[in-house]
Amino acid sequence: MRILLVEDDHRVTAAMMTMLERRGYQVEHAATATAALAAAPCDLVLLDLNLPDGDGVEVCRALRERNEHLGIIAVTARGEERDRVVGLRSGADDYVVKPFSMVELQARIEALLRRTARAGLPAPQTVEFGPLLIDFSARTVRVDGEPVVLTRKEFDILASLARQPGVVVTRERILLDVWRTTWSGKHTLEVHVASLRAKLGRPTLVQAVRGVGYCLRAG
Repeated sequence: MRILLVEDDHRVTAAMMTMLERRGYQVEHAATATAALAAAPCDLVLLDLNLPDGDGVEVCRALRERNEHLGIIAVTARGEERDRVVGLRSGADDYVVKPFSMVELQARIEALLRRTARAGLPAPQTVEFGPLLIDFSARTVRVDGEPVVLTRKEFDILASLARQPGVVVTRERILLDVWRTTWSGKHTLEVHVASLRAKLGRPTLVQAVRGVGYCLRAG
């Protein structure tokens, strides 16, 4: 999960980058409006509306015009109702007023990512991939025609991968799909994946991609 942090205050930048990177996000920093508009594509933008070379509201409008699905949270000292309305109408999905707690910011990031995830996910009834047959509505799994009994979390992990078979799904995306957060115990996901692999009887079906996440492969 890649976040663009647009912020010109060095102390605020350092604190926010430390918090975000500890939670597994990849963070790119832009200190100006020009740098923000030139930055590489990302999943979410944390945008200060007070920038040294331009108005963050105009940056927000430009980013929204480029990508209607991009998550944008305005992070600013402008706390008046009029400023919040202008920020939201310019294309921001949410608004956080300084000073704020990192816990609040994390909660808002997770809520926005959940909304964008639901908007972009397909809704298949069944997926057949190699020896796997997954019925999403019945929450059942078969391997080579034989039923496999999974826990709720194990099924949800498999479902997260099966929505994009053959594609690497990031650790953060799986955590959002299954636990509704990108922050969990150090080995929570790994323990559940190990159990899932054992029950499927095909360890190579769920392959780890070091430093990124997991991928569902047919063989």
